[in-house]
Amino acid sequence: MNHLSFAVALFFTLLSFGVSAAVPPRVATDITPVHSLASMVMDGVGPVDLVIQPNTSPHHHSLRPSEAQALQEADLVIWMGEDFTPSLANSIASLAPDARSVALLELNETLVRSYREGATFEGHDDHGDHGEHEGHGHHDPHAWLDPENARAWLGVIARELAELDPANADTYRRNAARAQVALAGLQSQLAHGVDALGDLRFIVFHDAYQYFEKRFGLEAQGAIALGDASKPGAARVNRLREVARALAIQCVFTEPQYNSALVRSVFSSTGVVVSPVLDPLGSSLEPGPELYGALLEQIVESLESCNPKVS
Repeated sequence: MNHLSFAVALFFTLLSFGVSAAVPPRVATDITPVHSLASMVMDGVGPVDLVIQPNTSPHHHSLRPSEAQALQEADLVIWMGEDFTPSLANSIASLAPDARSVALLELNETLVRSYREGATFEGHDDHGDHGEHEGHGHHDPHAWLDPENARAWLGVIARELAELDPANADTYRRNAARAQVALAGLQSQLAHGVDALGDLRFIVFHDAYQYFEKRFGLEAQGAIALGDASKPGAARVNRLREVARALAIQCVFTEPQYNSALVRSVFSSTGVVVSPVLDPLGSSLEPGPELYGALLEQIVESLESCNPKVS
């Protein structure tokens, strides 16, 4: 895929504004994509703390001492919200009671989608799994995979930081505006790459990708686990096997945060290729301002690997 490198674009758009002599706010974020967006806005001012480290599942996470300390020291906590990490809500309340908290899923600026139902997103094709989203809310929390949401959040983060730190307000706004332009350019480039994929038939490990799919005109044929990564029931597994055979599924994607043995056990009798990794968090990427764009590029590259005519 021949597309503009987001890292290069970001380098030139956020080039050197200088570090303020004032002590900047301490900012804590939950996951790497949110950390990346906040780092773009704070470029040249100060670092951003990451609470949930890569290669761990945010859906079922317990705080380590260093992660708890990041919350305790925070002036501003930026996180997806209780629908994504329910346990983090209590941690923020107890460890960072005086910090400003921004739950991105609760913002008016955020496009939020409901969880899809059923193994193949047809609503009622696997009754044994109904109700398993309870405790994680009714909204699909993987909203960072829509770059339109990310662009909106950059503006929100800049606004919050400007209120906390007026001395650097212009820098925050300028960083956010330039990052939004770079991200818009990347989105256009990725759209061309996705168009070249053609009629791609694939199944994902868990239903985390509908924001990306709907933004770029893709459609997964099913998910092994629910959107909150709950273990699938027998009815769901059987339905997916039927779909894999009937639709000649080209790829089933695994994820680095979960055991790929489950995927192989589900599809071992179907002949479907199980090997590509699709990662909604960019766990293999270096945390920082370049991660978010690299994450979107990585998803498209993984999809390309599923289509031999493209890769």
